[in-house]
Amino acid sequence: MPMNTAPSASEEALVSRLRAGDPAAFEQVMRRHNGRLFRVARSILSNDSDAEEALQEAYIRAFSGIAGFKGEASLATWLTRIAINEALMRLRRRRESAPIEEGLALPDSRPSPEQNAARRELRALVERALDSLPATFRAVFVLRAVEQMSVEETAAALGVREETVKTRFFRARRLLREYLGEELAAALGDTFPFAGERCDRLVAAVLRRLPLPLEIGDLP
Repeated sequence: MPMNTAPSASEEALVSRLRAGDPAAFEQVMRRHNGRLFRVARSILSNDSDAEEALQEAYIRAFSGIAGFKGEASLATWLTRIAINEALMRLRRRRESAPIEEGLALPDSRPSPEQNAARRELRALVERALDSLPATFRAVFVLRAVEQMSVEETAAALGVREETVKTRFFRARRLLREYLGEELAAALGDTFPFAGERCDRLVAAVLRRLPLPLEIGDLP
Protein backbone atom coordinates (compact mmCIF):
# COMPACT_ATOMS: atom_id res chain seq x y z
CA MET A 1 0.00 0.00 0.00
CA PRO A 2 1.55 3.36 -0.97
CA MET A 3 2.68 5.72 1.75
CA ASN A 4 0.77 8.95 2.29
CA THR A 5 2.73 12.05 1.35
CA ALA A 6 1.58 14.03 4.41
CA PRO A 7 0.70 13.10 8.00
CA SER A 8 -2.93 12.37 8.87
CA ALA A 9 -4.68 13.52 12.03
CA SER A 10 -4.19 10.09 13.61
CA GLU A 11 -0.50 10.19 12.70
CA GLU A 12 -0.12 13.60 14.33
CA ALA A 13 -1.55 12.12 17.51
CA LEU A 14 0.92 9.23 17.25
CA VAL A 15 3.83 11.64 16.81
CA SER A 16 2.68 13.54 19.91
CA ARG A 17 2.83 10.28 21.86
CA LEU A 18 6.34 9.62 20.53
CA ARG A 19 7.44 13.05 21.68
CA ALA A 20 5.98 12.32 25.11
CA GLY A 21 8.11 9.15 25.32
CA ASP A 22 5.22 6.67 25.21
CA PRO A 23 6.77 3.17 24.80
CA ALA A 24 3.55 1.81 23.31
CA ALA A 25 3.79 4.42 20.56
CA PHE A 26 7.37 3.39 19.76
CA GLU A 27 6.31 -0.24 19.52
CA GLN A 28 3.31 0.64 17.34
CA VAL A 29 5.51 2.54 14.90
CA MET A 30 8.12 -0.20 14.68
CA ARG A 31 5.64 -3.02 14.13
CA ARG A 32 3.88 -0.97 11.47
CA HIS A 33 7.04 -0.11 9.52
CA ASN A 34 9.52 -2.92 10.26
CA GLY A 35 8.83 -4.90 7.10
CA ARG A 36 9.13 -1.98 4.72
CA LEU A 37 12.20 -0.41 6.33
CA PHE A 38 14.00 -3.75 6.57
CA ARG A 39 13.42 -4.44 2.88
CA VAL A 40 14.67 -0.97 1.98
CA ALA A 41 17.82 -1.33 4.10
CA ARG A 42 18.48 -4.81 2.78
CA SER A 43 18.04 -3.65 -0.81
CA ILE A 44 21.05 -1.41 -0.20
CA LEU A 45 23.19 -3.67 1.99
CA SER A 46 22.40 -7.11 0.44
CA ASN A 47 22.77 -8.76 3.83
CA ASP A 48 20.12 -9.64 6.44
CA SER A 49 22.17 -9.02 9.59
CA ASP A 50 23.61 -5.72 8.33
CA ALA A 51 20.13 -4.56 7.36
CA GLU A 52 18.73 -5.45 10.78
CA GLU A 53 21.51 -3.52 12.51
CA ALA A 54 20.93 -0.55 10.23
CA LEU A 55 17.21 -0.63 10.98
CA GLN A 56 17.82 -0.66 14.72
CA GLU A 57 20.15 2.35 14.48
CA ALA A 58 17.70 4.15 12.20
CA TYR A 59 14.94 3.79 14.79
CA ILE A 60 17.21 5.08 17.56
CA ARG A 61 18.09 8.13 15.46
CA ALA A 62 14.46 8.73 14.52
CA PHE A 63 13.00 8.37 18.00
CA SER A 64 15.79 10.39 19.63
CA GLY A 65 15.29 13.10 17.01
CA ILE A 66 11.50 13.08 16.75
CA ALA A 67 11.55 16.85 17.30
CA GLY A 68 13.10 17.01 13.82
CA PHE A 69 9.93 15.62 12.28
CA LYS A 70 8.26 18.71 10.80
CA GLY A 71 5.28 17.02 9.17
CA GLU A 72 6.28 18.04 5.64
CA ALA A 73 5.97 14.39 4.62
CA SER A 74 4.38 11.35 6.25
CA LEU A 75 6.09 9.63 9.16
CA ALA A 76 6.65 6.61 6.92
CA THR A 77 8.51 8.70 4.33
CA TRP A 78 10.58 10.38 7.07
CA LEU A 79 11.52 7.01 8.59
CA THR A 80 12.37 5.63 5.14
CA ARG A 81 14.80 8.49 4.52
CA ILE A 82 16.53 7.86 7.83
CA ALA A 83 16.77 4.10 7.15
CA ILE A 84 18.18 4.75 3.68
CA ASN A 85 20.77 7.20 5.04
CA GLU A 86 21.83 4.72 7.72
CA ALA A 87 22.14 1.89 5.20
CA LEU A 88 24.09 4.05 2.75
CA MET A 89 26.48 5.16 5.50
CA ARG A 90 27.13 1.54 6.43
CA LEU A 91 27.63 0.63 2.79
CA ARG A 92 30.23 3.40 2.42
CA ARG A 93 32.06 2.20 5.54
CA ARG A 94 32.01 -1.37 4.25
CA ARG A 95 33.54 -0.30 0.94
CA GLU A 96 36.20 1.80 2.65
CA SER A 97 37.25 -1.08 4.92
CA ALA A 98 37.10 -3.69 2.14
CA PRO A 99 38.06 -2.00 -1.15
CA ILE A 100 38.29 -5.33 -3.00
CA GLU A 101 34.82 -6.47 -4.09
CA GLU A 102 33.97 -9.76 -2.41
CA GLY A 103 30.92 -10.56 -4.53
CA LEU A 104 27.20 -10.59 -3.84
CA ALA A 105 25.86 -11.80 -0.49
CA LEU A 106 23.51 -14.74 -0.70
CA PRO A 107 20.08 -14.37 0.86
CA ASP A 108 19.36 -15.90 4.25
CA SER A 109 18.53 -19.58 3.72
CA ARG A 110 16.87 -20.18 7.10
CA PRO A 111 13.41 -21.68 6.60
CA SER A 112 10.39 -19.50 7.32
CA PRO A 113 7.60 -21.12 9.35
CA GLU A 114 4.99 -19.28 7.28
CA GLN A 115 6.05 -20.74 3.94
CA ASN A 116 6.51 -24.20 2.52
CA ALA A 117 9.74 -25.44 0.97
CA ALA A 118 8.76 -24.63 -2.60
CA ARG A 119 7.84 -21.05 -1.71
CA ARG A 120 11.11 -20.56 0.14
CA GLU A 121 13.10 -21.80 -2.81
CA LEU A 122 11.33 -19.43 -5.16
CA ARG A 123 11.75 -16.51 -2.79
CA ALA A 124 15.49 -17.19 -2.56
CA LEU A 125 15.67 -17.09 -6.35
CA VAL A 126 13.95 -13.71 -6.40
CA GLU A 127 16.22 -12.33 -3.70
CA ARG A 128 19.32 -13.42 -5.62
CA ALA A 129 17.91 -11.69 -8.68
CA LEU A 130 17.40 -8.47 -6.73
CA ASP A 131 20.91 -8.71 -5.28
CA SER A 132 22.26 -8.96 -8.83
CA LEU A 133 21.00 -5.45 -9.62
CA PRO A 134 23.23 -2.39 -9.24
CA ALA A 135 22.56 -0.83 -5.80
CA THR A 136 20.94 2.31 -7.22
CA PHE A 137 18.54 0.24 -9.33
CA ARG A 138 17.82 -2.19 -6.49
CA ALA A 139 16.70 0.49 -4.03
CA VAL A 140 14.37 2.08 -6.57
CA PHE A 141 12.89 -1.27 -7.55
CA VAL A 142 12.16 -2.31 -3.96
CA LEU A 143 10.48 1.00 -3.16
CA ARG A 144 8.41 1.09 -6.36
CA ALA A 145 7.54 -2.57 -7.00
CA VAL A 146 7.64 -4.22 -3.59
CA GLU A 147 6.53 -1.31 -1.38
CA GLN A 148 4.33 0.20 -4.13
CA MET A 149 5.53 3.74 -3.45
CA SER A 150 4.77 6.35 -6.09
CA VAL A 151 7.44 7.92 -8.27
CA GLU A 152 7.15 11.12 -6.22
CA GLU A 153 7.52 9.29 -2.89
CA THR A 154 10.47 7.27 -4.13
CA ALA A 155 12.23 10.35 -5.45
CA ALA A 156 11.71 12.13 -2.12
CA ALA A 157 12.96 9.16 -0.11
CA LEU A 158 16.11 8.70 -2.21
CA GLY A 159 16.79 12.39 -2.85
CA VAL A 160 16.82 12.07 -6.63
CA ARG A 161 14.74 13.49 -9.50
CA GLU A 162 11.52 11.78 -10.52
CA GLU A 163 12.90 11.18 -14.02
CA THR A 164 15.84 9.37 -12.44
CA VAL A 165 13.43 7.12 -10.54
CA LYS A 166 11.55 6.31 -13.76
CA THR A 167 14.74 5.50 -15.66
CA ARG A 168 16.21 3.31 -12.91
CA PHE A 169 12.93 1.46 -12.41
CA PHE A 170 12.65 0.73 -16.13
CA ARG A 171 16.21 -0.56 -16.32
CA ALA A 172 15.81 -2.62 -13.14
CA ARG A 173 12.73 -4.35 -14.53
CA ARG A 174 14.52 -5.12 -17.77
CA LEU A 175 17.48 -6.65 -15.94
CA LEU A 176 15.22 -8.71 -13.71
CA ARG A 177 13.24 -10.01 -16.67
CA GLU A 178 16.48 -11.17 -18.21
CA TYR A 179 17.45 -12.89 -14.94
CA LEU A 180 14.15 -14.48 -14.01
CA GLY A 181 11.73 -14.23 -16.87
CA GLU A 182 8.11 -14.45 -15.85
CA GLU A 183 8.76 -16.10 -12.43
CA LEU A 184 9.41 -12.77 -10.70
CA ALA A 185 5.92 -11.27 -10.43
CA ALA A 186 4.37 -14.07 -8.34
CA ALA A 187 7.01 -13.95 -5.60
CA LEU A 188 7.78 -10.26 -5.03
CA GLY A 189 5.48 -9.85 -2.06
CA ASP A 190 7.43 -12.41 -0.01
CA THR A 191 10.95 -11.10 -0.57
CA PHE A 192 13.11 -10.27 2.46
CA PRO A 193 10.45 -11.07 5.12
CA PHE A 194 10.77 -9.45 8.53
CA ALA A 195 8.13 -10.68 10.94
CA GLY A 196 7.53 -12.98 13.88
CA GLU A 197 10.52 -13.58 16.14
CA ARG A 198 12.81 -11.26 14.18
CA CYS A 199 10.34 -8.40 14.47
CA ASP A 200 9.87 -9.04 18.20
CA ARG A 201 13.63 -9.12 18.76
CA LEU A 202 14.22 -5.80 17.03
CA VAL A 203 11.35 -4.05 18.83
CA ALA A 204 12.64 -5.27 22.20
CA ALA A 205 16.23 -4.23 21.38
CA VAL A 206 15.23 -0.70 20.38
CA LEU A 207 13.00 -0.22 23.44
CA ARG A 208 15.86 -1.35 25.72
CA ARG A 209 18.14 1.28 24.19
CA LEU A 210 15.70 4.18 24.42
CA PRO A 211 15.92 6.40 27.51
CA LEU A 212 12.37 6.70 28.79
CA PRO A 213 11.02 9.28 29.20
CA LEU A 214 12.78 10.19 25.98
CA GLU A 215 15.08 13.20 25.85
CA ILE A 216 14.00 15.01 22.73
CA GLY A 217 16.60 16.53 20.44
CA ASP A 218 17.31 17.21 16.81
CA LEU A 219 18.63 14.50 14.53
CA PRO A 220 22.43 14.16 14.62
